[in-house]
Amino acid sequence: MSNSTEAGGSPARSLRERFPLLSIIAQRMVLSLILLLAVSALIFGGVEALPGDFASTYLGQSATPEAVANITAELGLDRPLVTRYFDWLGGVLQGDFGTSWASRNSVSEQVGNRLGNSLFLAAFAAVIAVPLAICLGMLSVHFRDRIPDKIINVISLAAISLPEFFVGYLLILYFAVNFGIATFPATVYQGMGFLERLQTIALPTATLVLVVLAHMMRMTRAAILSVMSSAYMETAELKGLSGWRAIVKHAAPNALAPIINVVALNLAYLVVGVVVVEVVFVYPGMGQYMVDAVTVRDMPVVQACGLIFAAVYILLNMLADILAIIANPRLRHPR
Repeated sequence: MSNSTEAGGSPARSLRERFPLLSIIAQRMVLSLILLLAVSALIFGGVEALPGDFASTYLGQSATPEAVANITAELGLDRPLVTRYFDWLGGVLQGDFGTSWASRNSVSEQVGNRLGNSLFLAAFAAVIAVPLAICLGMLSVHFRDRIPDKIINVISLAAISLPEFFVGYLLILYFAVNFGIATFPATVYQGMGFLERLQTIALPTATLVLVVLAHMMRMTRAAILSVMSSAYMETAELKGLSGWRAIVKHAAPNALAPIINVVALNLAYLVVGVVVVEVVFVYPGMGQYMVDAVTVRDMPVVQACGLIFAAVYILLNMLADILAIIANPRLRHPR
């Protein structure tokens, strides 16, 4: 018995040694679930701690103590906070985010309609921004310290310095107001065809692309430059390999892990950070839905939107860690 234990070790340790990648992925998933559970408690408690209440806002000047008490009892707000949290969490695990206090409609149905719009906008922006940022980062490395590199850096710094709402208003001013060549998402958005939808999201997409493009490009440039200083890259250049081919064939693949991380973080921002862009362009997505709910203190909607944004952010970060570990085998065996 002792010989077999010494030879093979514990079953859990043996599995970790035989399948290190699967073990790391399982750990990342468990940690992400724990983090999401903690975030759900913070979101629920934080929203409940906001000053004011829905009953007084909803009733307005006619808010008598008796009317406020009736609405409070009807919504179950007179129950203990912990009880309400676990009831809400149990519903969330079943896909039920409750009922909107303001509209009396199912939050899950409303979120389902709005989430598809936000994901469509974020996905289209990502399809443009990610390959463009990687290509510009590689071009910047190829022409480093020369005019193209300086132009790209100046433009990227300008894009980083401008907040997204300012970029959005500038695009509206020039392309929609002055030139009249762009349209806005309207209330008939749901009945539009695919090409019409692309036309209406042109300005929101351009705003998101300009915001995330610069950061991804600069991080791609930094990651590739770090690899370019390696000894094997100097050997490749000494063997006569052209600069562009060395970047594409050797430097970029070896810089894949940090590039994946920065791309995933910016993709998470595209989904979570659409709130400001959706408000600027009155886009019928999750961000606009959440802002409207905050205005009337519709707490179930705010909690649902906050939890979904947090889940998307945590999921994309988990995927970034897993893809970075797959791309860099050294991360599977930390010392």
